[in-house]
Amino acid sequence: SSFFFFVVLRSRCRKQSAMRLLFSVGKVEIPEGIEIEAKARKVTVTGPRGTLVRDFRHLHVDLFLTDDEEGNKVLKVETHFSKRKQLAAIRTTTSHVQNMITGVSKGFQYKLRLVYAHFPINVTLEDGGKKVEIRNFLGEKRMRLVNCLPGVVCTRDSTVKDQLILEGNDIEAVSRSSALIYQSCLVKKKDIRKFLDGIYVTAKG
Repeated sequence: SSFFFFVVLRSRCRKQSAMRLLFSVGKVEIPEGIEIEAKARKVTVTGPRGTLVRDFRHLHVDLFLTDDEEGNKVLKVETHFSKRKQLAAIRTTTSHVQNMITGVSKGFQYKLRLVYAHFPINVTLEDGGKKVEIRNFLGEKRMRLVNCLPGVVCTRDSTVKDQLILEGNDIEAVSRSSALIYQSCLVKKKDIRKFLDGIYVTAKG
């Protein structure tokens, strides 16, 4: 019982000795032509390409709009009495909001390349590029169907053979749609060092 008390005492001392910062803040500058609304930790970003909404209620941060010293509009992300994980949440939130601003102003684009040695991979785009049908992968008869996530459109690259382009405003939707296409053409029960067929991401930005 004495050993247990000693362990509990040490753990309590460690918890009390963990350093807390009284106040931490992160900022996101709002460029011209972009409107941001922050209400109850729910951020809405509107720009020339559309609107994106993201909920940050799972993070212990405060979000509000204000002006900096130069009079520019900024989104402030604050946290009080924070430890290591709460400090990391500030950078996470600012990075997400920055990606939303980039998405509604410029958009995101992923390029995928069809790679095959013998059996050519046939890709058909349906429903305006929202559905991708993949046939003849490694000579297989079955058809693979990939549904792109909402807001993502797949097109063929007119300048490069056997290349697909995925475009959208939400970076997570574009990257996840690319991952779904890649995962649909994985080589099973063969040596992947020899059988290199598949659809691979070659560029993103």
